[in-house]
Amino acid sequence: MTDERNRNREPGLARRAARCAALAGLFAAVHVGAYWLRFDGPPRGEAFELFRRTVGLFVLVKLLAFGRYGIPHRTRDFVTFHDLLVIVKAATGAALALAIADYLIAEGFTVPRSVLLADWGATIMVLGGLLSAARWARERGLVARLGEARGRRAVRALIVGANDAGEALFRAICRDSALPYHVVGFIADRAESGVRRVGPLAVVGNLDATCEVAERLRVREILIAAGDLPGQVVRRLVEEGARRGIGVKVVPGHHQLLEGRVDVRPRSVSIEDLLRREPVRLDHDGLHRWLSDRIVMVTGSAGSIGSEICRQVLQYRPARLVAVDRSECGQFFLERELSPLDATTEVDVVLGDLNDGIRMSRIFSEYHPQVVIHAAAYKHVPLMERHPGEAVKNITLATRSLVDLSNQHGVESFVMISTDKAVRPSSVMGACKRMAELWVQAQANRSQCRFMTVRFGNVLDSAGSVVPIFREQIARGGPVTVTHPEMRRYFMTIPEASQLVLQAGMMGRGGEIFVLDMGTPVRIVDLARDLIRLSGLREGPDIAIDFTGLRPGEKLDEELLGIAERIGATPHPKILVAQGPRPDLPRILERLNALRRIADGPEDDVVREIAEIVPDFAASPRSESDDRSDRRAA
Repeated sequence: MTDERNRNREPGLARRAARCAALAGLFAAVHVGAYWLRFDGPPRGEAFELFRRTVGLFVLVKLLAFGRYGIPHRTRDFVTFHDLLVIVKAATGAALALAIADYLIAEGFTVPRSVLLADWGATIMVLGGLLSAARWARERGLVARLGEARGRRAVRALIVGANDAGEALFRAICRDSALPYHVVGFIADRAESGVRRVGPLAVVGNLDATCEVAERLRVREILIAAGDLPGQVVRRLVEEGARRGIGVKVVPGHHQLLEGRVDVRPRSVSIEDLLRREPVRLDHDGLHRWLSDRIVMVTGSAGSIGSEICRQVLQYRPARLVAVDRSECGQFFLERELSPLDATTEVDVVLGDLNDGIRMSRIFSEYHPQVVIHAAAYKHVPLMERHPGEAVKNITLATRSLVDLSNQHGVESFVMISTDKAVRPSSVMGACKRMAELWVQAQANRSQCRFMTVRFGNVLDSAGSVVPIFREQIARGGPVTVTHPEMRRYFMTIPEASQLVLQAGMMGRGGEIFVLDMGTPVRIVDLARDLIRLSGLREGPDIAIDFTGLRPGEKLDEELLGIAERIGATPHPKILVAQGPRPDLPRILERLNALRRIADGPEDDVVREIAEIVPDFAASPRSESDDRSDRRAA
């Protein structure tokens, strides 16, 4: 075993010795050059004698200095500006050490200072120039060999993004023969950038002319490396590319790569790419102050939003995260995911039903949460129309119970997640959310806890939402069912919604209903068409779209503000506040008590009582035929 280990070391030691020998020769040659510059020719007489006495010291000190910075081990493949700065540091340290040694040993300078200065400058230029030239030559050779080796297999491609991300993608393609691309140029993602070349390749056009340039250069794929490219621009490139027979792929953003969720390979465009907006800017310092070393409880933790909030919260190092949900299967998988993420935070994944007052009281008594983020609720409108009593219990009364427990146990901050369906509700689900909003808002003047609500629209790809349903229908061969050609909804991604919920919770003083800026509403039929196209299929010949009609409780357009509410600004550009009259707590308490008594009674009585509490609730007519149509529609 020892002999084998020694044999394995020998090649590495030999390479290291060869590199050190090459550096020693280079440093000696540089020292000769420094004397040559000082004396306008080769050193003679006393100058030669001085050179002979000092060259060994110069070479030794520089080898030690450059070895200290790891220069002999740096590979030419990855020379960066940082490496050149390291060379400057090492050369400067060596020059200072030599000057001090010369002064102390000889009790005065014997080596001319001009020689020291010339040696320092020549060392930086020669070594830095050699490493840069080696990398340049290698990359030029890589590009040339890449085109030859891949030959007809190579897909001619353009990179959108004349920036660091685009350059990184180009280098990855050059180094990885498994990426079957032959990049012919770059597209500037910003007209004002002024960039003309990226590495060895030219910037051949701007965003507006991307597809025209691609067609002229016989490009088969456009690779989007600009992570902040707006969704509407991605959509336009996909649509124009499809008409010209040019594919479009995207490269994951740096935040996704750092989180380890994806690899660096270009992937097909997703629906999230078509709807993406500029990244959320968070007050990380403020969030650290709010969440760090706190005990944070998240309800509905097995759901799409709740689980993402758990992931986001862990970034701010709470003392403990208590994830509460009644879904045994969902909690099992959440615990497997969260437990290894952060060793500094205790993660407790707890089974509990918010309607079980005794169980929830025990959970509060055991964990003493300081921050509660309430994400648990039913969300499917047609199903809640058929079961209004269950909607009342799971959405409204569960929120009331959680609020009361938070008051009793000294919770500092309480954030409830609401929905745009609570605004002038036409559904039981929306009306129940509105009642929950009123109860949370009513606590503002009677509690030390900061009670806040965050209201937003649909999130992409949450369980049971429209996008996974459309994908399932497309996979079955269609048809894709859309309720109405003019139905529009607001959308944002799960991470974006979760980040803004935390930001709003950190900002709130108590009593606010925050409204997230959802951007522009999207027609559901356009979403269906996008998914069909992104699946490589065509609407009509391959997949049909059927319009099924509005279901009970549904509206063509959702709103973010009620009739009596007006919008107000906050310090964050993507978070607004709905300003309106404060709810009458005694009246709400009386009506909620009445609602609790009849929640298990006749459905029509439940709906009438809801309308008493929420005057602008426009209840849908109830009939058995509606129930049957609800079950058939997606």
